[in-house]
Amino acid sequence: MSIERVKHYFTALGIAERIREFDTSSATVALAAEALGCEPCRIAKTISFHKGDGVVLVVAAGDAKIDNPKYKTFFGEKAKMLSFDEAELLIGHAVGGVCPFAVNEGVKVYLDVTLKRFETVFPACGSANSAIELTIPELERYSGYIRWIDVCKTV
Repeated sequence: MSIERVKHYFTALGIAERIREFDTSSATVALAAEALGCEPCRIAKTISFHKGDGVVLVVAAGDAKIDNPKYKTFFGEKAKMLSFDEAELLIGHAVGGVCPFAVNEGVKVYLDVTLKRFETVFPACGSANSAIELTIPELERYSGYIRWIDVCKTV
């Protein structure tokens, strides 16, 4: 299970006890916000894309949507999301629990600027019923991100 990968990863970092697991699903922004009792915009959703022959993850605010022209300008190709069936194989986490932690080797993580307006955000932890609250500096540190990018618009 990929939540076990994330727990192992966070255990090595000394923060595994901060992972929250719910009795209900947190697989969507709305469900995660409900389970956490927070605004949907504070959910740090992780969106997965094909990039050449690899995979990129864009972590963005829960109220953000990919802006296709911005995405194409930055990455040099049209945004093509991974299918439901590809996610676990290529990232190491299934849809609903995709997160930027303990991902497969070669997966590149980017953080979208839509997250910068918050002190803390809630990314998933590898399952469809988990999350962790992180400060933005913690998200930077633990995600292994490459850089901040601006490829989204808020709705």
